[in-house]
Amino acid sequence: MLTLVREHDAEETLLERDAEERRRRGVTFRELAADYLGWLEHVKGAKPSTLRDHRLLLAEPGQAFRRGTGTSRGLVMAALGDRPAREVTTREIDDLLRKVSSTAVSPRTVNKVRQLVCAIFNYGTRPSTYGLASNPAMYADRRREPDRGPLAFYSPEQIEELARSLAAGTHRDSSRPALKPEEIEARADDDAQDGELVRVAAYAGLRRGELVTLRWRDVDFDGRKIIVRRSLSGDTELRSTKSRRAREVPLADQAAAALDRVSRREDFTGPDDYVFANRLGRRLDPSALRRRFERARDAAGLEPLRFHDLRHTYGSLLVGGGIDLASVKAAMGHSRITTTERYLHARPAGELADRFTRALAGGSASPERARAA
Repeated sequence: MLTLVREHDAEETLLERDAEERRRRGVTFRELAADYLGWLEHVKGAKPSTLRDHRLLLAEPGQAFRRGTGTSRGLVMAALGDRPAREVTTREIDDLLRKVSSTAVSPRTVNKVRQLVCAIFNYGTRPSTYGLASNPAMYADRRREPDRGPLAFYSPEQIEELARSLAAGTHRDSSRPALKPEEIEARADDDAQDGELVRVAAYAGLRRGELVTLRWRDVDFDGRKIIVRRSLSGDTELRSTKSRRAREVPLADQAAAALDRVSRREDFTGPDDYVFANRLGRRLDPSALRRRFERARDAAGLEPLRFHDLRHTYGSLLVGGGIDLASVKAAMGHSRITTTERYLHARPAGELADRFTRALAGGSASPERARAA
């Protein structure tokens, strides 16, 4: 009993010394970052993909990850990890950002590092956390990011060409043909489903994570709408979308026809079944889907756009067809109208010339009268 008491007292003494040392030197950046991530996960309910990206940027030097080590990973903790948070200066953070930039990453990646470090110090300045006097990252230099060019998108003819390429199985390795009739039939069904999925992506504007989590109860043929309730974050299926709220997408005839063809399969058509499912009725692998898309795209000789550009195709075709921005914003689930305004490039200036002419003439003059004047 005496031995146990002495061991307990020794442990308590060590804990008290550790706490006293922590109070004396203050919390380190590493400890502050860990607390911030815990708060972000358990209090703010951050998405798994967000937490994963943050942990990659805050990785310890030399720590390996399934997605590779990366040239800039480990730099944040190497520079700031052991430093008392209250002693970190803006100059140190600027030096860190220069090191990150020297690894040939994009200006956007450098700014993401700055943004994360700034958020960690913002958390540390709260009276309920560590009450740090200031945020040294606030005045660190941001990198200028290149202006975004016009969004690239496919025409309806190219969408159909891509869908046919997938349905024909052009993405498959011809050196590994199916040997059994059952496998040949199964592959044909898989390929046909991929073709219809691409059509729904381009004609309904769903994100890849929304497509692979879509269930039949979310498709309302009578009401002519798709109710987007779920999304994918990392490998986790969420019962919310990127904007954290469900949205209704008008079901255009092009998308409705594709979904109708998928609904005629023999299995997995119940309300809770995935619309786009693998042979076991399970959710499709988004990464494998992307790879199939890219191979079929290249086989068809199309412009090398990303899978996400199918969503940009949807927005561009709608705005180019005269649909108002507010309706496009609601259908696509944008949180800000400025995001939707990126699709204005698809609206031909010549199409607006007559409207501008009437407006400049007072709203009543015809184009011919305005030209005569």
